Amino acid sequence: MTQVKLSPISVPKTSQVLAAELRRQILGMALPTGAPLPTERDLVTQTGLSRSSVREALRILEAENLVQTRPGRFGGTATNRPNDDSLGRSISLFVHGRGISLASLLQTREAIEPSLAALAAQSRSEAEMSLLNEATQRVEDAFDNVPLFLRENVNWHIAIASASHNELLRAFLTASSNLIYKATAIDNFSTEDVRRQVIQAHRRILQAIAAKDADAARRRMARHLAAVTAAMLAFSDAPLEIDL
Repeated sequence: MTQVKLSPISVPKTSQVLAAELRRQILGMALPTGAPLPTERDLVTQTGLSRSSVREALRILEAENLVQTRPGRFGGTATNRPNDDSLGRSISLFVHGRGISLASLLQTREAIEPSLAALAAQSRSEAEMSLLNEATQRVEDAFDNVPLFLRENVNWHIAIASASHNELLRAFLTASSNLIYKATAIDNFSTEDVRRQVIQAHRRILQAIAAKDADAARRRMARHLAAVTAAMLAFSDAPLEIDL
């Protein structure tokens, strides 16, 4: 007589099943951003699940930043969409938890930003070109204020990413902006000579983007970042310290 052999069967928790269904509706826009979810009591009634399972499902979604819960009489739970802040926190946690080095961050930037510069040259509008000119001017105006110079330098890179019209690359770079800022805020790194070189590189990259020369924009950004990487690694290659 043949015996039936079965493998262990993993059954998902009911809270995970509910979280998955709500996640599908939120990400699929069946539930638009800001839409109120039913109350806990209504979710219990609609799904037949226990109150503890409903609460756990909502906690899962809140940890994923897909819902926001406001306490109080006029509070409740509403849907949320993934944004740059949620991605930024995930990247920060990954960098912090894995002890990612400054070299790895700079290599990532070298891999991404030349392509962003090329895409910006191909895709930028006249309005975006004006914004890039303004961002460049703010960096130059902050020359004698090192903390502001470093902050505006990050904003300049984000402006390039925005002009690329690639939402995923833009979101990744924007989410990484705090890490980039911390990488450039090394004591004694941003000397006057370094800041002058940054400004000159920015101008050359901007000229290529203005001329819609994608190849030149790519090359000049790559050259700029390679120089920055070499200079920065001469100072430090320690794991990044991230404020969580």
